[in-house]
Amino acid sequence: MNTTTKLRQFKYYDLIMGAYVCVLLCANLIGPAKVSTVTIPLIGDVTFMAGVLFFPISYLFGDVLTEVYGYARDRRVVWTGFAALVFAAVMSTVIVALPPSVGWQDKQTAVETIFGSTPRIIAGSIIAFWSGSLVNSYVLAKMKIWTQGRWLWTRTIGSTMCGELVDSVLFYYIAFYGVWSMDQLVAVTATQYVLKTSWEVVMTPVTYRLVARLKNAEREDYYDRDTDFTPFTLKL
Repeated sequence: MNTTTKLRQFKYYDLIMGAYVCVLLCANLIGPAKVSTVTIPLIGDVTFMAGVLFFPISYLFGDVLTEVYGYARDRRVVWTGFAALVFAAVMSTVIVALPPSVGWQDKQTAVETIFGSTPRIIAGSIIAFWSGSLVNSYVLAKMKIWTQGRWLWTRTIGSTMCGELVDSVLFYYIAFYGVWSMDQLVAVTATQYVLKTSWEVVMTPVTYRLVARLKNAEREDYYDRDTDFTPFTLKL
C-alpha cells in the first residue's frame, strides 16, 4: 500500500500545501505586528502576540496531512513552508533596508515597525517552526501505528502538545533569552503554549471532519510503517 501511495497523485494535496503556506506566512508576517491583551473571566489579563490565534492552524494542517498522506508528504510541506519563511525574511530585510523616496520618508518608521525584525526573532521563528512541525508530524505518525489507527483525538492533541512545546520553547528562548527576565520568559512561553494547545483541543471536531472527508475523497489512509523519518530529505 505504501509503495503504491508514493507513486500516486492526489486531488487535494497541493491545495492543502498552498493553504498551509499561506497561513504560515500570514501568521509570521502579520501576527507579530501586534501584541494584544485580553481580559479573561476568572483568569485576568492575558497578553500575547496576535499571531498565536492563527499560527496553530498550521498544526491542524500538519495533523491532517500526516494522518491522511503520511509523514514523508507532510515533511515536504514543512520544507516548503521553511523555504517560504526564509524568502519572506530576506524580502522583508531588503525592503526595510532600501532608502525611502522623498514622498515616503514619513512612512519609513511604520514600515520598520511592522516588517522589521531582529535577526534573533527571524531565526527563532524559522527554527522553531521547522523543528516543532516535524516533531508534531513524527509523533502523530508513530502514535497512529501504536493505536492502530484508533482514537484520532489522542494523536492530534498529543502530537500538538509535543510540537508546540518544542516550537514555543525554541522561539522564545532564541528570540528573547537575555532580553527578557527569566520569569517573564517562562511566563510568556507557558502562556503561548497553553493557548496554542487549547486551540487544537477546540478544533478537534473540525480535524475529525477534514480527515474523514479527505480519506474518503483520496481513498487513502497512510501508515508510516516503513518510513525513513530523517528530516533532511524530500524523498517520499
